[in-house]
Amino acid sequence: MYQILKQILRTGIKSETPPQADEALRVDTQRLQQQILDAFGGALAIRQVDAGSCNGCELEIHAVNNAYYNIEGLGIKFVASPRHADLLLVTGPVSRHMEIALKRTYDATPEPKLVVAIGDCACNGGIFCSDDADENYATCGKVSNVIPVDVAVSGCPPTPTAILQGILTAISARK
Repeated sequence: MYQILKQILRTGIKSETPPQADEALRVDTQRLQQQILDAFGGALAIRQVDAGSCNGCELEIHAVNNAYYNIEGLGIKFVASPRHADLLLVTGPVSRHMEIALKRTYDATPEPKLVVAIGDCACNGGIFCSDDADENYATCGKVSNVIPVDVAVSGCPPTPTAILQGILTAISARK
């Protein structure tokens, strides 16, 4: 135990610095909550669908839900069923075995519904699709090949700030 404490004192704190606040993202919370209430009649409910990703985007989506970004403080929550969702967050290229499941999830989501494609794979097939082909034997390619997409958030993986901007853009577009 003494050796570990000695090493900690010698090394010091080596954690990451927190991200800098983006002034463009500072929104009036009450205005945003009223906009969500007007568009959806309550809190915005999100269903996240992994259509075949590497899980990098999911880690960033989890970060959006932590105390630093506090998406629930804006009246936005994650739900377990598409029947309770207003917005679908879809990650990854749509693999062939997930195509029907994604279509069923989209069909089960009540109107008015929004779809946000998260990450390069969901936006354009990413590394799983070559430049000359939009799909291959294993994937259907980008999400918009299977269901309509309202907002695409690129990045591999996109930052939590970019994901939050994409969600807010989709809400604003609905208005």
